[in-house]
Amino acid sequence: MSATPLLSTPTDAPRQRPRRFVSHGGFTLVEAAVAAAVMVLVLTSSLAVLQRGFQSLDNARNITLVSQIMQSEMERLRLQSWDTVNNYGANDTLNLDSSFANSTAVSQRRISLTREKTSVHTDMLQIKFTVTWNSYDGRPYSRSYLTYYGRNGLYDYFYNSF
Repeated sequence: MSATPLLSTPTDAPRQRPRRFVSHGGFTLVEAAVAAAVMVLVLTSSLAVLQRGFQSLDNARNITLVSQIMQSEMERLRLQSWDTVNNYGANDTLNLDSSFANSTAVSQRRISLTREKTSVHTDMLQIKFTVTWNSYDGRPYSRSYLTYYGRNGLYDYFYNSF
């Protein structure tokens, strides 16, 4: 008679493992959401940087343009006689030169030019040109140039004054 073992050996019956969800690749929903959030953060920050860059570029262009306008007005002033310059008003709003006024860049920015004349000393005037404009986002800006105008020229004024 053969004896049957009371205990079965592991080779007799396969073991049952508890069932678990096993991922075979891919991303979970949480990983995809985190990746999307990071991508949104990168895109929004890059758009802000681009906007600031365009604003700086526009500001640099405007400063160059208004510097040219004021330099042109200073050169025109230096060609005038003492009597003409001395008879200028204390604070005048000037019309832009036609070479600038006909430009679309000037008309879009609503550039205005003012001249302020102050008597510093006998036979010496201080002339200040100020240009104001609005940038493309509506912010107001201004730049000024300051010069002196002597009756017989600056060097003659300083030579004979001291």
